[in-house]
Amino acid sequence: MKQIIYFTAKWCGPCQTLGPIMEGLSSELNIKKVDVDQDKVLSAKYGIRSVPSLVLVNEAGEEIKRTVGVKPKEVIKEWYNG
Repeated sequence: MKQIIYFTAKWCGPCQTLGPIMEGLSSELNIKKVDVDQDKVLSAKYGIRSVPSLVLVNEAGEEIKRTVGVKPKEVIKEWYNG
Protein backbone atom coordinates (compact mmCIF):
# COMPACT_ATOMS: atom_id res chain seq x y z
CA MET A 1 0.00 0.00 0.00
CA LYS A 2 1.34 3.41 -0.90
CA GLN A 3 2.02 5.95 1.83
CA ILE A 4 2.54 9.69 2.09
CA ILE A 5 5.56 10.65 4.15
CA TYR A 6 4.75 14.13 5.44
CA PHE A 7 7.95 16.02 6.27
CA THR A 8 7.37 18.95 8.60
CA ALA A 9 9.03 21.11 11.26
CA LYS A 10 7.72 22.89 14.37
CA TRP A 11 9.35 26.20 13.34
CA CYS A 12 7.82 26.17 9.83
CA GLY A 13 4.87 28.53 9.28
CA PRO A 14 3.48 26.79 6.17
CA CYS A 15 3.76 23.46 8.03
CA GLN A 16 1.44 24.84 10.71
CA THR A 17 -1.07 25.65 7.99
CA LEU A 18 -0.78 22.22 6.38
CA GLY A 19 -0.87 20.31 9.69
CA PRO A 20 -4.66 20.38 10.22
CA ILE A 21 -5.24 19.45 6.56
CA MET A 22 -2.97 16.41 6.85
CA GLU A 23 -4.54 15.46 10.17
CA GLY A 24 -7.96 15.55 8.52
CA LEU A 25 -6.72 13.34 5.68
CA SER A 26 -5.14 10.79 8.02
CA SER A 27 -8.45 8.91 8.34
CA GLU A 28 -8.65 8.54 4.54
CA LEU A 29 -5.00 8.21 3.44
CA ASN A 30 -1.95 6.35 4.75
CA ILE A 31 0.20 9.17 6.16
CA LYS A 32 3.42 9.08 8.17
CA LYS A 33 4.38 12.40 9.77
CA VAL A 34 8.11 13.07 10.09
CA ASP A 35 9.70 16.04 11.88
CA VAL A 36 12.84 16.86 9.88
CA ASP A 37 14.65 17.97 13.04
CA GLN A 38 13.86 14.71 14.82
CA ASP A 39 14.50 12.25 11.97
CA LYS A 40 17.48 13.53 10.03
CA VAL A 41 18.23 10.08 8.59
CA LEU A 42 14.87 9.68 6.86
CA SER A 43 14.94 13.33 5.77
CA ALA A 44 18.37 12.78 4.20
CA LYS A 45 17.28 9.51 2.58
CA TYR A 46 14.58 11.36 0.63
CA GLY A 47 16.69 14.50 0.07
CA ILE A 48 14.30 16.85 1.83
CA ARG A 49 15.42 20.45 1.35
CA SER A 50 12.13 22.29 1.92
CA VAL A 51 9.22 21.81 4.28
CA PRO A 52 6.44 21.00 4.14
CA SER A 53 7.16 18.20 1.70
CA LEU A 54 4.94 15.26 0.83
CA VAL A 55 6.65 12.19 -0.62
CA LEU A 56 4.48 9.39 -1.99
CA VAL A 57 6.18 6.01 -1.63
CA ASN A 58 5.29 2.45 -2.58
CA GLU A 59 5.31 -0.59 -0.26
CA ALA A 60 9.11 -0.86 -0.58
CA GLY A 61 9.60 2.78 0.43
CA GLU A 62 10.60 3.81 -3.10
CA GLU A 63 9.57 7.32 -4.09
CA ILE A 64 6.76 7.59 -6.62
CA LYS A 65 6.43 11.39 -6.61
CA ARG A 66 6.61 14.42 -4.35
CA THR A 67 5.13 17.85 -3.81
CA VAL A 68 6.33 20.80 -1.75
CA GLY A 69 4.30 23.49 -0.01
CA VAL A 70 0.76 23.90 1.26
CA LYS A 71 -1.97 22.35 -0.86
CA PRO A 72 -5.74 22.12 -0.33
CA LYS A 73 -7.20 18.83 0.89
CA GLU A 74 -8.76 17.94 -2.47
CA VAL A 75 -5.52 18.62 -4.36
CA ILE A 76 -3.62 16.29 -2.01
CA LYS A 77 -6.25 13.55 -2.46
CA GLU A 78 -6.03 13.86 -6.27
CA TRP A 79 -2.21 13.82 -6.08
CA TYR A 80 -2.32 10.66 -3.92
CA ASN A 81 -4.84 8.87 -6.15
CA GLY A 82 -3.55 10.17 -9.51
